[in-house]
Amino acid sequence: MPTPDQRGPRPLSDVLGELFALRGYGRLHAMVELQTAWDEAVGPAHRGRTRLGEVRRGALTVTVDHPALLEELSAYRKRELLQALRVACPDARIDDLRFRIGRV
Repeated sequence: MPTPDQRGPRPLSDVLGELFALRGYGRLHAMVELQTAWDEAVGPAHRGRTRLGEVRRGALTVTVDHPALLEELSAYRKRELLQALRVACPDARIDDLRFRIGRV
């Protein structure tokens, strides 16, 4: 019976899975999916005026470039945006959106 550290042929799927995990490609792919879903949900008028941050404890941080836009998104569109992200990216497990003003 071969030992786990013995070299020899391994399935390519195992090798690629390890490589993706080591390099963080899975997380990068998830962020690209999330960005695409966000761009579609927020619409063309605002996609260039927002920047997604990271997801921590189920809350996605979104940076916006102007206080009026922050008010619009947080007070009037938050529920709609959150629902669109949940549908498009269910594995992201986003429970809340936190908006802040900053450079985009």
